[in-house]
Parts: sequence; C-alpha cells; structure tokens
Amino acid sequence: MAMGVSSEFERSKNTSFCLSCHIMEPHGRSLYLDDSTYLAAAHFQNHRVPADQACYTCHTNYAMFGGFRAKLNGLHHVYIQYLGKPHDPIRLYEPYNNRECLHCHLGARSFEEGAVHTADPDLLPAVKANKISCLSSGCHEVVHNVGQLGKVKFWKGASDSSDCGNRKTTSAGRTAADCRIAG
Repeated sequence: MAMGVSSEFERSKNTSFCLSCHIMEPHGRSLYLDDSTYLAAAHFQNHRVPADQACYTCHTNYAMFGGFRAKLNGLHHVYIQYLGKPHDPIRLYEPYNNRECLHCHLGARSFEEGAVHTADPDLLPAVKANKISCLSSGCHEVVHNVGQLGKVKFWKGASDSSDCGNRKTTSAGRTAADCRIAG
C-alpha cells in the first residue's frame, strides 16, 4: 500500500495527470497558444518548465511542505468537483507568490539584467521581496486566460499532427492526451 501511495503521489506531478480532469482541459489547451504574451504557453513551449511537469512546476508552493500542500489542494479540487460546487472560473486559493517565479528566475541573467527589471532601481528588490507581484502588477498578467481560447491561434508544436492518434505515445514523445488538448 505504501508503494502504491508513493507511486500515485509521484504520478500526480505529471501534466497529463493534472489535465485528465475535464475541467482542467482549457488550461492544458492554453499551453499551446501561439502567443508569447501568454505566460504559461511561453514557459511550456520554450521548455522553461519541464513539459511533463508543467502544472506542478508553476503551481507548487516552494516553501517547506509545498509539494505536499499542492497535492492536498489537488485533492480538495477533486472533493469540490464531485461533492461541492466547483468555482467557475477556477481560481487559486491564495494570491500567487513571487517565490514560485523566483524559484527558477532568481539569478538568471535575463531576469536580473533585463531592461524592464532594471529601468527602475526599486522594481527588482520589490519583486524579490514579494511587494510587487509578477502576475498582477501589469507585467505578466496573462497566464492562461482560458476565456479567450476560441479567439486565438494554436501552435502545433514540433510534432506532425497526424501523430496525434489514439496511440499511447507519439514519435515526438507526446501522449494522446497532449495531442487532444493541443487540438
């Protein structure tokens, strides 16, 4: 039983696991938007996050016990979906903390020396101290924006769309679920 729980705990980090819920499908499709202003799409398509753990990478709290807490929140989503009233639109439980962005970007030259970040000498220290939000301060406001999916163009990616059949894994390493959300 312990091995099964451990295995499922690890499997819950997979992007395909997160997107296996029907309500999350639009968020998965947003990873394939052909518009670099969509933060999730830019990170996913440019491999700034591991494709197989894209959701988990950005939605894990990087404080102590963050991974465990993220998974408890996921179980809460399942509970609400089947036994409660789901939030429409889906929303975060608390404001997004810059710590999650800084987990990867802190120390990166493009972040530390970027023209926008260095234009105001007070900006970068405020971002690092979580006094100015990366997501809601006018800088990176468009993350998923699933409400606009019907009006945007999608990126087909490196694989041939004919690979997106019902096979378990395509020649490009994409699962059938990845292909379904890209369509």
